[in-house]
Amino acid sequence: MRVILSDRLLLIHKDDVPQFKKGGSTVRNTFFWALRSIAGTAPRDRDWEFEAEVWIALSRLLISFSESGYLPLSETMLEFDDEVDIPDILRGASIRR
Repeated sequence: MRVILSDRLLLIHKDDVPQFKKGGSTVRNTFFWALRSIAGTAPRDRDWEFEAEVWIALSRLLISFSESGYLPLSETMLEFDDEVDIPDILRGASIRR
């Protein structure tokens, strides 16, 4: 998931946030609701925002879903630009583009 780090706010690109689909995969829908529950804002068709206070929960959630093997890494890892200094707390759930 492509992300932008702005001060102490992490933004997940609107095209990379999980989608809820009625009757869809239980794992994907659970992933959607888990992420949405810790997001500061999660509007439809806009980037989702995560404050620094929830980054540990975000990291643990992403690692857990990643290790389950049900979702590809592209959907469970935070993708940072090369020049961004990744916060230590998010490093385990992150990759560089």
